[in-house]
Amino acid sequence: MPRHLADHLASGRHIPGIFTIDVNQSIRQTVEKLIIIMEASFEDEYQDRIEYLPLSQ
Repeated sequence: MPRHLADHLASGRHIPGIFTIDVNQSIRQTVEKLIIIMEASFEDEYQDRIEYLPLSQ
C-alpha cells in the first residue's frame, strides 16, 4: 500500500487518508478511537497519509 500511495501522490493526486487497524482490537475499540481522531483533528490533517491504529500504545 505505501508504494501505491507514493505513486498516486507522485502523479499529483490525493487521498483523504488511510487508517490501518489492529485486528486484535474489537470493532468497538476501533470505532471509539476513530471518533476521537475525527473530533480532535483538523480538516485534511490526515490527507495523503497512512496511519496505524492505535496511534500510540
